[in-house]
Amino acid sequence: MTDLTELTAVQLVDGYRKGAFSPVEATRAVLERAERIQPEVNAFVRLTGAEALDQARHAEERWRRGEPCGRLDGVPVTVKDILLTRGQPTLRGSRAVSPDGPWEEDAPSVARLREHGAVFVGKTTTPEFGWKGVTDSPLSGVTRNPHDPSRTAGGSSGGAAAAVALGAGPLALGTDGGGSVRIPASFCGVFGLKPTYGRVPLYPASAFGTLAHVGPMTRDAADAALMLDVVGTPDARDWSALGPAPGSYTEALSGGVRGLRVAYSPSLGGQVAVRPAVAGAVRRAVERLAELGAYVTEADPDFTDPVDAFHTLWFSGAARVVQHLRAGQRELLDPGLREIVGAGARFSALDYLAAVDVRMELGRRMGAFHQDYDLLVTPTLPITAFEAGAEVPKGAGHRRWTGWTPFTYPFNLTQQPACTVPVGVDRDGLPVGVQIVAARHRDDLVLRAAHALYEAGAAGTSAR
Repeated sequence: MTDLTELTAVQLVDGYRKGAFSPVEATRAVLERAERIQPEVNAFVRLTGAEALDQARHAEERWRRGEPCGRLDGVPVTVKDILLTRGQPTLRGSRAVSPDGPWEEDAPSVARLREHGAVFVGKTTTPEFGWKGVTDSPLSGVTRNPHDPSRTAGGSSGGAAAAVALGAGPLALGTDGGGSVRIPASFCGVFGLKPTYGRVPLYPASAFGTLAHVGPMTRDAADAALMLDVVGTPDARDWSALGPAPGSYTEALSGGVRGLRVAYSPSLGGQVAVRPAVAGAVRRAVERLAELGAYVTEADPDFTDPVDAFHTLWFSGAARVVQHLRAGQRELLDPGLREIVGAGARFSALDYLAAVDVRMELGRRMGAFHQDYDLLVTPTLPITAFEAGAEVPKGAGHRRWTGWTPFTYPFNLTQQPACTVPVGVDRDGLPVGVQIVAARHRDDLVLRAAHALYEAGAAGTSAR
């Protein structure tokens, strides 16, 4: 008998259409899996079983009539506890946020999923206000890696990544301000996409400004394309949202990589020390792209590490997030968050604008780079998952999470689409991810290349 928790969203919809199984059966299976994994992995802030089953029953009736209400009717999804979800508290990983309602509004991406009939099975964990690259918080504790619970799931969308990896829903909504979709997706061995900024509308606006993206976390690129087709549509509440997509991302998947110009940068020009097991897995994935017809050149983008500018923007955003809190409430915050809030509050407007200048120059350089190359391929991270409950690996010498994520945050600064694809494991069985980046608005190329790796059998890991 088919294990419904093993199926992708595309496969679930096909099964519903053929009458092979129902949304209620799939939702029950996902909820059972979620309840089973929760004590060890801690992927969820809350599960919403009764509501999910009610939504699934309505979806089942629509399929029985041959009238599905959308492209994801009856598909179980999870939502990171940063994004507003009607009828459920959104506590953002913080004890300083009151659970008292009313919670009457959906974020744009959640609203689009609801319109297409998605079944909401729960809210996934996040560090407080999504501030760091691992997932632990004073509110919900530590989220652990599906491949080794002693290791971190990454963050800040760690609960979302762990849920997808363990079969607790094929689709998850995450957010990414400096790598928060790609980091946990890489550590947990799933697919994660940070779309071009504005492709998925965001409301309320993030205090982290235009660094903050919303993106899909899924089993594979095909599910992400389907999800982006649904959530990547305009919403009047986000003044910075892009207009309608130029076409279907699902339909664009079949283009393959033949003829694409791919720049392979193994270490950003020697700026990053990458573990040998990671470097080897990434190189093999790049070689597979070449075998599939891409023109691969080893080439580095022309920039130095923009971490200081990123910190100015990120820490200032953190200070803004908690600005309204009273002194007593601030004492409830994660100590690391309190530290960066203090640093952010000391930056001047001129400091902030100087960081914006660095960002604009980085964007110019990457725009020029993509005149010569369709895609940039790098490791997603230079390491695999480290001990749970720590912001940085023990003995690494890093002060903040950005010290071990040098491949991710530059592309939040530039607003480019970037994904991570699982391409192997290290000697401890921990997943390795390859990052694929394209010019702004070329999300289709990122998804095409990722899909080509999946189709060629060069992508995918499983923790189940």
